[in-house]
Amino acid sequence: MNQIGLQRCLFASLLLSAAISGHAMATPTSPAAVDGARISAADNEPGNWMTTGRTYDEQRYSPLKKINDGNVDKLGLAWSYKLDIDRGVEATPIIVDGVMYTTGPFSIVYALDARDGKLLWKYDPQSDRSRAGEACCDAVNRGVAVWNGKVYVGVLDGRLEAIDAKTGQKVWSVDTRTDPSRSITITGAPRIVKGKVIIGNGGAEFGVRGYITAYDAETGKQDWRFFTVPGDPKEMPKGKGMEIAAKTWFGDNYAKQGGGGTVWDSMSYDPELNLLYIGVGNGSSWNPRIRSEGRGDNLFLSSIVAINPDNGEYVWHYQTTPGDAWDYTATAHIMLVDMEINGKQRKVLMQAPKNGFFYVIDRATGELLSAKNFIPINWATGVDMKTGRPIRNEKVSDYWKDPEKKARLIQPAFWGAHDWQPMSYNPATGLVYIPAHIMSAMYQDVEGAPPRSKFKSIYQLDVNTGMMPEDPEGLRKIADTWTGKLIAWDPVKQEARWEVPYSTIFNGGTLSTAGNLVFEGTANGRVVAYTADKGTKVWESPANTGVMAAPVTYEVDGEQYVTFMAGWGGAFSTFAGALSLQAGVKPNAQVLTYKLGGIAKLPALKDRFADRKPEPPKLTGTTAQIDQGRELFNGSCSQCHGINAISGGVVPDLRTLSKENHERFLGIIYGGRIPDGMPSFQGHLDLQQAEAVHQYLIKRAYDLQDQLAAAKKTASK
Repeated sequence: MNQIGLQRCLFASLLLSAAISGHAMATPTSPAAVDGARISAADNEPGNWMTTGRTYDEQRYSPLKKINDGNVDKLGLAWSYKLDIDRGVEATPIIVDGVMYTTGPFSIVYALDARDGKLLWKYDPQSDRSRAGEACCDAVNRGVAVWNGKVYVGVLDGRLEAIDAKTGQKVWSVDTRTDPSRSITITGAPRIVKGKVIIGNGGAEFGVRGYITAYDAETGKQDWRFFTVPGDPKEMPKGKGMEIAAKTWFGDNYAKQGGGGTVWDSMSYDPELNLLYIGVGNGSSWNPRIRSEGRGDNLFLSSIVAINPDNGEYVWHYQTTPGDAWDYTATAHIMLVDMEINGKQRKVLMQAPKNGFFYVIDRATGELLSAKNFIPINWATGVDMKTGRPIRNEKVSDYWKDPEKKARLIQPAFWGAHDWQPMSYNPATGLVYIPAHIMSAMYQDVEGAPPRSKFKSIYQLDVNTGMMPEDPEGLRKIADTWTGKLIAWDPVKQEARWEVPYSTIFNGGTLSTAGNLVFEGTANGRVVAYTADKGTKVWESPANTGVMAAPVTYEVDGEQYVTFMAGWGGAFSTFAGALSLQAGVKPNAQVLTYKLGGIAKLPALKDRFADRKPEPPKLTGTTAQIDQGRELFNGSCSQCHGINAISGGVVPDLRTLSKENHERFLGIIYGGRIPDGMPSFQGHLDLQQAEAVHQYLIKRAYDLQDQLAAAKKTASK
């Protein structure tokens, strides 16, 4: 039987199961038969997970409780599925009527039988892999949306595509980019509201102007677009939102650089208020002196914005970090909850963005109800409840105003107190479960306004974050200060109820269930369950890779399952490879699904770079040439291969280039290695610069040889 025939049989059996159980299903013989009414009534069929947050309010809470704190220790692997490419995995799977729809690296879409992981179909959008170097944080994707028999995916190279849920064939494709010359990418999951597929874009670090767009789910025709930062100041701003924002920007450099403000992840929707809430990212450039003459709030950077989904018009906004200068994006998970505050029932919006504060906001009006830092911070001392603005500790935070341009240690640093990894909420405990980061870095103003470049990370050019020494001891000291924790946060009292410490940042998103459980994967390769009320660890299993994505739970044929999308990668493991290594994991992209009494075996990890050793030629570069090579490498190559050429294992460690690759170094630099996502640097690095980079890598290869020899000597004692 072929894959399509298998899927038809699957849906026929599901129809029979639904008839027997008495559960209603919308056009059950049709796959992905999801619409707004079905999502709004998701609690009536808790066995499905029909949108990214399970419900429009994005609480990531499941009413399922067959797996609970009393039996979760019997959880075992039910099935696993190996994804095609071993890079970062960040997707939230969608499960509808027994079929799981999910994504892997480079936006490849998979439809799997949710019972046993059998592949029903696979769709590869053939993302332009030469553009992987223009993506901020690895070739990741956070999942699909489904609607009326179609599956929708945002492709890394900027396309939005619709796929037939039955056959896996493309239905339509649109290019979402406003300017193909800019480094506009997509890593986020689409949301669908009232027949409109809504998607934002990434690329603020590479100089783009942020926006979010709605497309007709049936045809792909653009319905509306909302820009998050103003365009050319010489032109009249269009729409109420841009009229408000334009008054908060100064000069014209932001238009040249793009301004930033990309909507690369979080959204949620309130059907009753008919409001779409979006989280807006950081500025381009980071440095407000360069971006906006050091003045203005720079709306709508680092803001939550409420939009009318019918027409894309601005309704209200709340800016978490006015004049953002630290990459404190507000793109973290946004959730909607109805709760009692001071004796009054309120419709609230909650977010824990990078800046370290937990916000509770009236979602009808944008009024700030409360804010409190959930980790230690030093950039601000609190939030002024009259103005809603953070009270900045300017002696620490305002590095761009220092006439001596001294470096300042700021906490949290650019990956923030909480990044894209989703939090969850449990209505029984009233707690929010936050995967938090504890990290700091040095920020230092740098002279001049750098030219926009699709390969250069802007924060490497206009702000010296100075966080990565080359020597192992210096790296160890930094690694000791970069830790994580799972925080159970009381949003009413604005205080932690319980915490679980972790050895590193970038642990996974969370799932909460009616079984009094919180599930989370960890950066050091585990999947774990805690009791939701007290934080007691009640189950743990190895994952054979780091886990960043948030798990989901679902039910088919009366059996409850828990799925983790597992696979190490993303920003931390690429850019900060030297610190990522402390997690002790390797990329291994896979779907891991558990059930009570599961007896499947975890597949062994195969490290594709395990046998690589340094094979450097003679070092001929001068000290000045090697210093230049280090600067060029960290400005142009570190986003993928790691600062100071220390890879976290997602892409090759260039200190271990083979003899043959050293000999053909210029061919690789100028020809690229497109199947792996390595772009050509033709026109970006001249021959002299390319040779400087090569000499730096040769020097780093000898450094690695010395370290390996020292470690071997120590081990033999």
